[in-house]
Amino acid sequence: MSAVVWTAVGSLAAWLWLLLGQGFFWRTDVRLPPRGEPDDWPSVCVVVPARDEAAVLPDSLPSLLAQDYPGRAEIFLVDDGSSDGTGELARELAQLHGGLPLTVGSPGEPPAGWTGKLWAVRHGIGLARARAPEYLLLTDADIAHAPDSLRELVAAARTGGFDLVSLMARLRVESVWERLVVPAFVYFFAQLYPFRRIAVRGSRTAAAAGGCVLLRADVAERARIPDAIRHAVIDDVALAKAVKGGGGHIWLGLAERVDSVRPYPRLHDLWRMVSRSAYAQLRHNPLLLAGTVAGLAVVYLVPPIALFVGLATASVWAATAGGLAWLLMTATYLPMLRYYRQPLWLAPLLPVTAFLYLLMTVDSAVQHYRGRGAAWKGRTYARPDTALDES
Repeated sequence: MSAVVWTAVGSLAAWLWLLLGQGFFWRTDVRLPPRGEPDDWPSVCVVVPARDEAAVLPDSLPSLLAQDYPGRAEIFLVDDGSSDGTGELARELAQLHGGLPLTVGSPGEPPAGWTGKLWAVRHGIGLARARAPEYLLLTDADIAHAPDSLRELVAAARTGGFDLVSLMARLRVESVWERLVVPAFVYFFAQLYPFRRIAVRGSRTAAAAGGCVLLRADVAERARIPDAIRHAVIDDVALAKAVKGGGGHIWLGLAERVDSVRPYPRLHDLWRMVSRSAYAQLRHNPLLLAGTVAGLAVVYLVPPIALFVGLATASVWAATAGGLAWLLMTATYLPMLRYYRQPLWLAPLLPVTAFLYLLMTVDSAVQHYRGRGAAWKGRTYARPDTALDES
């Protein structure tokens, strides 16, 4: 048998394992768990780190101000050195819409060893501690919440006994590139961190989605959040690992009415989103980078190549193994496309998207070795991300 056939068979075996042995990552039915209304509604402080977010605040902040929450709730927006009037706009929106009380703070420049976002989160949590809340809702400035979002998150945490409840906000999918890249982004994330395993006590799988994280305040203090993860670029995964590593019970699932309003109209915008942290995900390890590139090639690129080579050379084994692997890949991607309400004909194009992610990952490593490091909102951090080293 030729090398093409063996490689195609290996790819098919990998897809059979992914289908059945990776926590059913491809299913999209992991939503907020069953919940009931608590006897008393705990106090919650909402912390929103924001840097140059004037373009999205009018579509997101009013949804937080309008939360229909029976208990005491307050919003702390941290204007992290914005140059576009983010803080002033937030105050104007609060005056215009009313609703939950809003405090706007400013932390100053982050000291060495801190990423800007986590420094802003630290400042917001510091302001919130004066209110002695039972829960903290950490949410990004581009996230729009349904009116009952906070209520449902708290009810789920109380009913299920969770210390951390996180929702993967539904990202925007309007431009051509968003349709091609965004559903795959969530699909790949779920493949790395199967949602079903995250909630299992004792499992090593831990992750959260930084755009929407409800966290018990005492657990955050016990886990030294965010100080313990102050240099993490992939802060949401680092946060979840710190909480779960300290014995906390965590949960992550897909959102139904929590949406990101941030647009990514060009491929360049999506490229930056992925490449800023892709090499950090690999612990800045060249061997892991090589393994990831090889794995992406075998799992995602070999199936269509083997199918076409097999058809061209009349190799039944290559065509069959490649075709079956491509079919399994397509089938596992369909639920995510349905969740994002996208046309199902995009599913067979997943190898194209995977190739783009391969290039983004390589580019992330290139930027790292050029000394540019990871970036967030115009700041570059050359220090390696140790978020995954803490596992």
